[in-house]
Parts: sequence; C-alpha cells; structure tokens
Amino acid sequence: MRAQSSGISLDHADVAIVKAMLQRGDRQHDIAAWFGVNGGRIAEISSGIKFSSVQPCSGPLPPPGPYMSGQQSQIAKQALLDTRATLEKMIEEIDQEISKL
Repeated sequence: MRAQSSGISLDHADVAIVKAMLQRGDRQHDIAAWFGVNGGRIAEISSGIKFSSVQPCSGPLPPPGPYMSGQQSQIAKQALLDTRATLEKMIEEIDQEISKL
C-alpha cells in the first residue's frame, strides 16, 4: 500500500529556483528537502526529463542546505515554547514589581 500523496508540486518558478540551486552545487537531497518533494523530482529536473525548457532563476536563492530535519524542527519548536514560557513568567514578575512602585 502506498502512502498518501503530499499534494506538493513544483511550478515553473520553483523549478527555476531548483535549477539555480543545482548550478550552485546544492545536493539534490537538500533541494528536495527544501521544497518538501521526493528526491526523484529533483533528479528528473536535473537530468532534463521534466521542465527542460525552464531556465534557472537569477534572483535570490534559499540558503544552501542541509536543512533541519523534522526531529530537529520539533526540538527547536519546544525550545522556543520553553523560552516563551520563561519570558512570560519574567514579564509577570516585572509587572508585580512595577505595581509596588
């Protein structure tokens, strides 16, 4: 049984970025991770099987990979939530001290 499709597809603007990232020397795996697509799509673009007429973009590109994994993203999210809770507590303590003035 196959997994459900992600529904993510690359349009011409995305492909222009993919081609520019390939020219820059980015790994196909990292490019696929950035766009959230299967690495096979990037290989098809790289080999000219798909989107052969699209030219690489000349504008700004995403930063080079590697990118955070899902696991790393969850760890970072939890760290931000913990920091937020700490800051909210500190603000509450500051407000209490201000009310004493």
